[in-house]
Amino acid sequence: MTAEERFRAVAAEKIMIFDGGYGTSIQKHGLTEADYRGSLDLVKDQKGNNDLLCLTRPDIVEGIHTAYLDAGADMIETNTFSSTKIAMADYGCEHLVREINIAAARIARKACEAATAKDGRPRFVAGSIGPTNKTLSISPDVNDPAYREVDYDTLKADYREQCDALIEGGVDFLLVETCFDTLNAKAAGMAAREAEAAAGRPVPLMLSFTITDMSGRNLSGHTINAFWYSLRHLKPLTIGVNCAFGADLLRPYLSELAKNADTLILAYPNAGLPNELGQYDELPETTASLIRQWVDEGLVNMVGGCCGTTPAHIGAVAKALAGHKPRQVPELPVVTRLAGLEPMHIAA
Repeated sequence: MTAEERFRAVAAEKIMIFDGGYGTSIQKHGLTEADYRGSLDLVKDQKGNNDLLCLTRPDIVEGIHTAYLDAGADMIETNTFSSTKIAMADYGCEHLVREINIAAARIARKACEAATAKDGRPRFVAGSIGPTNKTLSISPDVNDPAYREVDYDTLKADYREQCDALIEGGVDFLLVETCFDTLNAKAAGMAAREAEAAAGRPVPLMLSFTITDMSGRNLSGHTINAFWYSLRHLKPLTIGVNCAFGADLLRPYLSELAKNADTLILAYPNAGLPNELGQYDELPETTASLIRQWVDEGLVNMVGGCCGTTPAHIGAVAKALAGHKPRQVPELPVVTRLAGLEPMHIAA
């Protein structure tokens, strides 16, 4: 069986469990700049460069993976949210992008194989692909609306480098997550498909939208259904939403998506909203209770956590959802589905 076939087999029987936040767990280690840098000869300050730990402190990254797997995760993501040249430019680490992604994938794979060896349950690795800190749809200069800091071909090439390395490292899937700009997501999706073809093995795509305000839109102005219609031609294994809000505020948007997405849904909220100090106070039991409401309404096939969530949160979610049935993927009528900022249907 391929990874996708194994994944679908598990997803047909249960609500699958994804992992939680990595930044939150890394912060608890109280690392110094020297911990991030290791023995690497780098000019810029590296404190906060979490992805670099895949090279300099792989023990910490593997430990976080293991903690999530022990808490009940069926799938973990690589510690590569910012591992593109564009994002790594902030730290002067562009030359390490391929090395970081390969190392991250291998660390995650090792942790999954160890977990499966213990209990026989299949575990999966998703290559994490973040949105970068650039946007194709919006000018950063209010005096020049036509200006862009990056163009489509450059961004796609950067994503392609990351995708190639993640696949080489052994990921099962490519997860384009926290999509605040739909055009960025298109570039990443195309890069993922090209990398899959070049690798000569199936590496299914997963996509995750992020809402930037209470209007329910991402930064490029798309609603969650418009985002889905813009990207459904890529035939992702999962579509969903992550970050931005807690599970309570994400529920109405998930409800809309669940009715219109004829594929599996993965959603992973923050542990509520941050407090005045930027910390997350929501207890694991609260997160689990709120996600349980998603399940009772039949909205999701796989759930996890984003900012502020810990292995304790994932453990509480796994316990609360044990034995509950996953969402049934709807059979939708054949109509033309288009999207500007809003979704549009054209029926015969």
